[in-house]
Amino acid sequence: MKLKQYLKKGSVGGLLLSIIIPVAVLLLIGVIYFYIYLPSTTNHGESITVPDLTGVHVEELEEFLTKHELRYAVNDSSYSADHPALAVLRQFPHAGSLVKQNRVVYVSLNRVLPPTLPMPELAERSLVNADVVLKSLDLKRGRIFYKPSPFRNFVLEMQYEGKKIEPGTAITKGSVIDLVVGDGNGPADFTIGNLVGDQLETAKFKLMGWNLYLGSVQIPTDVDTTGIEIFVFKQYPAAGDSVRVGDPVDIWIGPKGYTEPEEEGEEETDTEDNELK
Repeated sequence: MKLKQYLKKGSVGGLLLSIIIPVAVLLLIGVIYFYIYLPSTTNHGESITVPDLTGVHVEELEEFLTKHELRYAVNDSSYSADHPALAVLRQFPHAGSLVKQNRVVYVSLNRVLPPTLPMPELAERSLVNADVVLKSLDLKRGRIFYKPSPFRNFVLEMQYEGKKIEPGTAITKGSVIDLVVGDGNGPADFTIGNLVGDQLETAKFKLMGWNLYLGSVQIPTDVDTTGIEIFVFKQYPAAGDSVRVGDPVDIWIGPKGYTEPEEEGEEETDTEDNELK
């Protein structure tokens, strides 16, 4: 009797009851929607493992991903000689990632035509250095042909498809470049070239190419080389002399056009000869 009076319309209990019932109904609806209906329609808690798409051709991509309940979109393109044209090179998400059903996988495709680049200069380099340059430019080293030369594993010539190729020639990435290198069994002695008149850095580069090394560098006492271009005005052994691989070469340097002054003894001899005449 007291409970009926407490819940009687217009009483405090009736007011509380009118508030609690709608709130309870809303909470029940929320629980049913978020924990029963929504998970059943969105596959909540279910995930799909992204397959490895590397090497898959674009024409097979849609059918392949449909079987895995995924989609794809082309993000960009690049080039690799190791895969056919229009094959997948990269993907995101990566293979093995867990994603939701119907997720878009972004792919990078291999170009139909490989890009071109100028053939680098590899002659007068070591074989190791040539390998580094070829790899950095996405070119492949092919066969090595040995040629008699005192400089072992020193690149003498570059070839492409059996013919000599000059530096700067347009060539496609991924091309195979053959190299002609020295076998180290050439004549032990050879004639040294001329360094006189060359800048100091040019002379050093020539010596490196000849497999000789820089010996002493002499500067005349009356010459100040500060802040000027330096040139070679004398060398030993002289140009045309016979040298061996690894021999040192001494040079004398000074400003451009500098000539070595005549020694006093030579001047006196010239004077005496003139007097006798």
